[in-house]
Amino acid sequence: MAAINNSTTIRRAKFFDAVARWIITSGGILVIASVIAILVLIVSVTLPLFLGATSEKRVDTEIPEVLAKADVLCVGVDRVELEGSGEGDADAISGYLLANDGTFTFVEFPSADASANHTRSSFSPGNAMPGTTTTTTASLTGRGTSGAGASVTVLGTQRAEPPGGKQGVKVVRVERSAGNQYTLLWSDGSASLVKAGLFPQYDEHGRRTVGHRLETLQSFPAEDGEKPTAAAIRATSDELVTCVRLLSNNQLAIIRQAPSGGGGLFGGSSGTQTHRTVIREGIPSKITAMTLNTDGTWLYAGTDDGSLVRWQLDDEGKPKYHEVVPAFRDQREITALAIVYGEMALVVGDAKGGVSVWFEVRQEDSRKFRLIHELKPHGSAIVDLFPSRRDKSVLSLDEDGIAHLDYTTSQRHLLTLAESAPLKLMGFAPRGNAMIGVDRDNRLLVWNFGWMMSENSHPEVSWAALFGKIHYENHEKPKFIWQSSGTDEPKFSLVPVIFGTFKATCYAMLFAVPLALFSAMYVSHFTTPAFKRAIKPVVEVMAAIPTVVIGFLILLWAAPLVGDWIVGVFASFLTIPVTFVLFMMLWQVLRKFDWAKRIENGYEFIVLSMCVILPATILAVALAGPMENLLFDGNFRQWLVDHWNIEYEQLNSIVVAFGLGFAVIPIIFSISEDALSDIPHSLTAASLALGASRWQTVWRVILPSASPGIFAAIMIGFGRAVGETMIVFMAAGNTPILDPSPFNGFRTLSANIAVEIGEAPRDGTLYRVLFLCAVLLFVLTFFLNTAAEIVRHHLRKKYGKY
Repeated sequence: MAAINNSTTIRRAKFFDAVARWIITSGGILVIASVIAILVLIVSVTLPLFLGATSEKRVDTEIPEVLAKADVLCVGVDRVELEGSGEGDADAISGYLLANDGTFTFVEFPSADASANHTRSSFSPGNAMPGTTTTTTASLTGRGTSGAGASVTVLGTQRAEPPGGKQGVKVVRVERSAGNQYTLLWSDGSASLVKAGLFPQYDEHGRRTVGHRLETLQSFPAEDGEKPTAAAIRATSDELVTCVRLLSNNQLAIIRQAPSGGGGLFGGSSGTQTHRTVIREGIPSKITAMTLNTDGTWLYAGTDDGSLVRWQLDDEGKPKYHEVVPAFRDQREITALAIVYGEMALVVGDAKGGVSVWFEVRQEDSRKFRLIHELKPHGSAIVDLFPSRRDKSVLSLDEDGIAHLDYTTSQRHLLTLAESAPLKLMGFAPRGNAMIGVDRDNRLLVWNFGWMMSENSHPEVSWAALFGKIHYENHEKPKFIWQSSGTDEPKFSLVPVIFGTFKATCYAMLFAVPLALFSAMYVSHFTTPAFKRAIKPVVEVMAAIPTVVIGFLILLWAAPLVGDWIVGVFASFLTIPVTFVLFMMLWQVLRKFDWAKRIENGYEFIVLSMCVILPATILAVALAGPMENLLFDGNFRQWLVDHWNIEYEQLNSIVVAFGLGFAVIPIIFSISEDALSDIPHSLTAASLALGASRWQTVWRVILPSASPGIFAAIMIGFGRAVGETMIVFMAAGNTPILDPSPFNGFRTLSANIAVEIGEAPRDGTLYRVLFLCAVLLFVLTFFLNTAAEIVRHHLRKKYGKY
């Protein structure tokens, strides 16, 4: 019977052992799989930042028959999303082609789904006079994609007539401005500003549809004298109109129309004043390219000897600032100019295929136009430039018919388009999501523009933009800058937040490591067993205090207190050591008494607290005022600004060191105390038996033996400080700057995620960059914790007691 019971017990034990083994194994595998899954998730969100751009050819067909014999001067395209029929959103791509007789031909490219229903209403050709608008609509209720060989549908044509309505006048040159606005220079010397494009609207059933429109915004009749060879017109919302003509004698004729003002109760203008100016001087050689900024205040010109010339125009169109910049030493001809989105930078194309970006840089007391970025060069002269209206990307076309798409700020080359037949004309959608071209075989081509694995583009991100210095607009030199919003030029340098992470950690460790290690040494080898049993659980409970509570106390209590007594804080660094030395000199006399010797056996902390820390703190507070008056002219903060150009911020590295150090001390203390206490007693006894004091034993025997465990404690504390969020989020000021000063704030990787994630659009650039911060934080903490565990494992093997 006993044998049977024993056999049953053994089987039951084996069964439960097997179950426990599988549960433990499954739990371990699940933990490892979860960690790997988290890493894969955050990396997968980050990966599209570094993948290249793609272009999908949507249309490749013969040019519309109505334009087969026309001389096409310009093409444009737009792509918008429409409401689908329950299957998701569809997109509509529409384009237009401008012939030399001034006729705009509007075309609709095939939708993605062959079964999509289309309803079109076309209009008859007519004349678009100033202030008139002609519209045609195309309603799309389906979704889908089309093949590249599909044909296009001509929706209608509309002709922009030259001022005066002369017959037989042709368009000789087209200049693009903001959006879908074009300056048409007619053969008789007149000029028109027209707007053509795609716009969303709603039909009678409330469905979102697409409309096509041509509108003549401004017209300038021909003038007597030299015929113009190029023209640019800009019109602003406040009725300020600027027209610049490049005359055949290499002079610039400027006409500025401005409201005369003054009329009416509500400040309306009573009329228009016209001012005419001719620029004859300050032009070094023949002008080969010209452009105006959007509001007509800056005029740029490029010459055949490689010079850039710019003028700032006053309210009457007269130059009030003039600058000539020798752009290229080899005097290569400048062939194309365009204003980059944001109106601060000028992109320049030259005869050798170079594409460069220029903008103003402050130098001493002046601002000079300088070469800032150089984009990927072409193999032949640049013939046209197409800046995006959404970001800093620029499409460039060369004489060989090859197009490049680049992002100016990061100097990132995004895409190269090289067709079998060279391209002669191109257009770029205002949203930067489509391109159109006409090749030398008169074929019309349309591309959808996107990015691998993502519908959102991230051209502003590159390895150089994330980890290198970039020269941004309105800055004197290349810098590391994080500024995700409030600017036309997003700045995603991770260097300031990585620097802030290590800055917070280093200041916190400078505060926490000495306190934690000395406390661990005292508790493990100097104090009484009763005090050790009481104090160790208390310190370990400190680790359970929510960090948001610590951050809250630092923000509302400690930071103002330290700010008011900052001189006293620094004075304590002097008074505490001096008081300690004086006390030890006195103690050498007092320790001859028996009561003093009893205090030395485990109760030193009471004496040090009452006779050193407290008096030294009181002395530091008492000396703060006289020291500030004597050394810092009565105001320490102002003295910092006057003598060191350092601004004292209330939320700074000092207060963060106190708060973050308070959170790290329990971890370092607990692990270090275990490492010090687990040193074999035989080593301690042998040292004491040879005549060494307790301090000599701890310093020369115990510390070297426990150094692997202490190192592991410091590394784990370091990793804890690196990953801390709430304390630095609440108490660090969250200013992403590169400054080692303890008197200002910073931003860490974890705080950066907490600050920015609420404002980051899903799958946008900022959203993915924040996930990249998470990847860096994961890798950093994983590396630190792994290194610490390796050291702990080595210590466990060496002493066999962990």
